[in-house]
Amino acid sequence: MRKKEFFIPLIGKKNKIIGFEKKEKIHTIGLLHSAVSVFVFNSKKKNQKMLMLQKRSSQKYHSSLLWTNTCCSHPRKNESILTAAHRCLIEEMGFDCFLEKKFCFTYRELLNNGLIENELDHVFVGYYSYSPIINYKEVDNWKWITLNKLIEDIHISPESYTIWFKIIIKKYLKQLDFN
Repeated sequence: MRKKEFFIPLIGKKNKIIGFEKKEKIHTIGLLHSAVSVFVFNSKKKNQKMLMLQKRSSQKYHSSLLWTNTCCSHPRKNESILTAAHRCLIEEMGFDCFLEKKFCFTYRELLNNGLIENELDHVFVGYYSYSPIINYKEVDNWKWITLNKLIEDIHISPESYTIWFKIIIKKYLKQLDFN
């Protein structure tokens, strides 16, 4: 059974939506498009903040089996950025929580398989204290990790993490404002 294709927003000047296109075509051509990245922190461990990571499913057509933030997706046609963030959290990790938008940024990177990520990424933060119920079509594995251990592991094994996740951790960690 073929996976249903969705149209996602293309972004133009002043970060305005200028149209919609299929995700695979966007990544093949490298068109600027909207994305969401969700970071969920453990709300119980006050003295040692932990981030929930996911390992992307082997079924993903890019960045498969790489560690990344709690979940990430693209808004669909006529779906708000916030709604997309909640949808991907529920679809991928099996739970929902309050999400606060922290910032957005653009990046353009060539992936190992020749696809192109060219995204206006909207970054959200939430808090949750339990284990997720992962969707194995989307997620291979998950874990809680301290930020110190995460930064150390990215330094040692950068090839184990998605490109957008490494950019956020390297350039925007303080803007997550998770304290």
